[in-house]
Amino acid sequence: MLKRNNQTDMEKNFAAAQDARASLTAPGRSHLRLGTITRLRWIAVIGQTITIAFLYWGLGFRFPVGWCLSLVALSAWLNIILRLVYPSSYRLIASYAALILGFDIWHLTALLYLTGGLHNPFAFLLLVPVTISASTQFPRITIHLGMLAIGCATLLAMFHYPLPWYPGEVPKIDKIYTFGQWMSVVVGITFMAFYAWRISRETQDMSNALAAAELVLAREQKLSALDGLAAAAAHELGTPLSTIILVAKELRAQCDGKQDTAADLDLMTSQAERCQQILATLSRKREEPDLVHSRLTIREMLDEAAEPHRKFGKGITINAGPSDDAKTEEGRLEPVIKRNPGLLYGIGNLVENAVDFAASQVVIEASWNEKILKIVISDNGPGFAMEILDLLGEPYISSRRPPGREDGNEKETGLGLGFFIAKTLLERSGAMLKLKNTEPPATGAIITMIWPREVLEADTSIWHA
Repeated sequence: MLKRNNQTDMEKNFAAAQDARASLTAPGRSHLRLGTITRLRWIAVIGQTITIAFLYWGLGFRFPVGWCLSLVALSAWLNIILRLVYPSSYRLIASYAALILGFDIWHLTALLYLTGGLHNPFAFLLLVPVTISASTQFPRITIHLGMLAIGCATLLAMFHYPLPWYPGEVPKIDKIYTFGQWMSVVVGITFMAFYAWRISRETQDMSNALAAAELVLAREQKLSALDGLAAAAAHELGTPLSTIILVAKELRAQCDGKQDTAADLDLMTSQAERCQQILATLSRKREEPDLVHSRLTIREMLDEAAEPHRKFGKGITINAGPSDDAKTEEGRLEPVIKRNPGLLYGIGNLVENAVDFAASQVVIEASWNEKILKIVISDNGPGFAMEILDLLGEPYISSRRPPGREDGNEKETGLGLGFFIAKTLLERSGAMLKLKNTEPPATGAIITMIWPREVLEADTSIWHA
């Protein structure tokens, strides 16, 4: 139960971290910084000014240049006002971000109206505000802005000034081309918004999951560091205890037949000496782990990872030995590796999942040769669902349900965040993971982990036969 309690604590810590992160977005706080949107708008202002000047004075195209430059100036003044009112690091609340991005859509629509509508090759820029919203805002805001952009594109297809062209010439553009432009803008807005939202969501999920993995590692490392604290306490308490014993013995010599006082002083001396013995034991344990605790064989590592899960009615069998292709005596020796909390947690998590889903039996097989160490965890449960087999290892992928569990409670299903954490920790140790199902007619899941042997043994120089 220790492993499960540790995992419960990790989940509580991660929930607290998520609550702290959520406070940054409440109430209605978005991920869009004012500095980001103002910089993008300055780029747009410069680009629009250069384009308008080049078309009107460079190519001689005729269009309402005064109105166009006025619209560009309006955007520039809005930038200046926002910069004066708020610092660039200010994180916009959702309603303000929606208004600013909505203004950008309206502003671009007005410029396009004066310069040819959807016939203008810059009409695709209507995608930009919607894409920014999809990356930084709540979905409902992106949907509203997308509908606004599509509505503006529809109006621009029907109402607009002529496309700027050489004096005395009028370009002929077929209606089917206009319809194609409209379709490209609508499809582009829809696709880019969904794509940007999906990437942003996956990035946030990955960030949260990695934060959970860091919490697990931090907790395991704190547990490993307790022996160091014990040794420090032993060192600091040694001197005052020696002083107590010395004073107690001197007082005992001056009792002059007072039996009660002498008995109390003898008791004080014996208890202080006992404290010294306990502290000496802690100090020795701090010095001994190099050979006893900090290194372990592969079988010992698997036994330690599997031990917390042997009490749940499922058989766990561990087989460990050199593989058939081990050609040298050194290759047949069992590797001894440095104790790694992340490695133990990762393997223990996979064993726990296998125990949860197994019908009756979990088999853990370890084999090694001169170059690699391979560990295979298999069970006789229902196996991985085929639709999510290629997605396993991503955070929050969870559809495999233990036998008899049909309540649909996602909190009780496995292979979600826990599997992602295990995979991340194992890959950090140098492992390559492969997942597959048992070949029919048998059922079950098989997880294979392969390490380069030199990576695991990089910090050790001791071998066990």
